[in-house]
Amino acid sequence: MRLVATEYLSLDGVFEEPGHWSGPFFNDEAGQFKWAELQASDALLLGRKTYEGFSAAWPNMKGTGEFGVKMNTITKYVVSSTLSKVDWPGSKLVKGDLAEEIRRLKREPGHDLLLSGSAQLFNALMKENLIDVYRFMVHPVVLGKGKRLFADGDDRRVLDLVETKRFSLGIVVMEYKPARAQ
Repeated sequence: MRLVATEYLSLDGVFEEPGHWSGPFFNDEAGQFKWAELQASDALLLGRKTYEGFSAAWPNMKGTGEFGVKMNTITKYVVSSTLSKVDWPGSKLVKGDLAEEIRRLKREPGHDLLLSGSAQLFNALMKENLIDVYRFMVHPVVLGKGKRLFADGDDRRVLDLVETKRFSLGIVVMEYKPARAQ
């Protein structure tokens, strides 16, 4: 399995609460892209806060069709040092050494392990060089405030741009892989 980190970002790097600002740019094109991304995945990887938001929302959303069915039935690995149980069907807690557990998951056969949101987890996995693909959906909006995806003070990372897509309402998807040699 490869680990794909997929993130909604504003032009100024904010990733926090995309449900509050990404909607005007989401159309069928973006929906088809997210559907293909989900179809290419065998499991989700979520930090506690993202898990809590998703598990509260997805089981109760109406009109989500096959996307909602897949979100509610796909295996979900939840990284948390505070949760003792997870109730959303298909969810499993990841405990122990995070880097080793993710390496173990990546050795399993299958398609993508999809990380969404979860900035603290994203930064921990990036620091360990465990992310295989970085996929950023940059939205044409400057928010001016909010949590940024990348943690301050982390080591420099060089990434190779491998693909770009532009959607009609201005979202640009940029896909990167870790640079080979620096």
